[in-house]
Amino acid sequence: MKFLLITLITHTGDSSPTDRFREVVRNAVLGEELGFDGFGVGERHERPFISSSPPVVLSHIAARTSRIRLFTAVTTLSLLDPVRAYEDYATLDHLSGGRLELIIGKGNGAAQAELFHVTAEDQWERNRESYELFRRLWREDKVTWAGRFRPPLAEAETWPRPLQQPIRVWHGSATSKESVDLAARYGDPLFSANVTNPIEPYAELIDHYRERWAHYGHDPAAALVGAGTAGFYAARTSQEAIATYRPIYDARVAFQRELGLPVVFPTLEDAIERSSILVGSPQQIVDKVLRYHKRFGHEVMHLHADADGLTPAQHRGALELFQSEIAPVLRAEIPSRPFPAPPVPAAAATSTPVSAVAGGDS
Repeated sequence: MKFLLITLITHTGDSSPTDRFREVVRNAVLGEELGFDGFGVGERHERPFISSSPPVVLSHIAARTSRIRLFTAVTTLSLLDPVRAYEDYATLDHLSGGRLELIIGKGNGAAQAELFHVTAEDQWERNRESYELFRRLWREDKVTWAGRFRPPLAEAETWPRPLQQPIRVWHGSATSKESVDLAARYGDPLFSANVTNPIEPYAELIDHYRERWAHYGHDPAAALVGAGTAGFYAARTSQEAIATYRPIYDARVAFQRELGLPVVFPTLEDAIERSSILVGSPQQIVDKVLRYHKRFGHEVMHLHADADGLTPAQHRGALELFQSEIAPVLRAEIPSRPFPAPPVPAAAATSTPVSAVAGGDS
């Protein structure tokens, strides 16, 4: 199994935006130091998030790291001009030494839809159209294209050409079959949000993905699934983990109510029982991930990258415990395919090492 750390860069005003961004970068560096496989940055365009520019944040992380793969979580193609998104991410692909992976999706939230003049009626069609053009731009030197939501292209060239050819694009899945079907149609991997609700709605979408995957003629064994988690804290005993995490969870529920969001799991005990949150001893967390894997068949899993109310020592200690006692068991129990190896540019093969491009100052 592969493990990612992901942040949506929530900002509640406890620190300055500058300090919050620096915290994100520190967590990415820590993730690489501890042996995580990837680090992801979400994209949101409304309160309480300051993750409106993932390419910029990931470029800085690329300069501070050399191995960890860099994910978007998700790139909201329904809101973006796919040409501009291509240019940003092709540039980041080079700056990271070919470590970029995209998770795309329509995004959510009324405020960001209003900001970009996207409606509930057209967001899925925008997502599909943008992805299909983005996919062609990444693969083709010149593109002629016409669609509904941006001006047409005639023999258009986009620069720079990417380092990875092609890039792997995951499709974020939370509530709708549209994203699942799009992923299956193109033979792309699926990443289930698996955060807000109990297991079954997400499992049903993953089942649908596998059904559509086979429908489109792909080898069933080649389907690739990732899944999120709703929170993480590991300690030596369950009693210690619950006692430490309870005030953090209670504060999260209070914040959800303040924002007018539905509270699906009102208590920490309920969340541990029915949600994907991972709070407990190493063995309890292993058992829970294996239970979810039995239903999902996923090979990749994300944890929250943020301290989320923990002290720096508690945050680091929990991640260290995950890597020392939880990850080795899960890697042994759940085989997974390797992530793509970063390509070596032709010029770099005889001159500058890729690591120097990707961030030799880490």
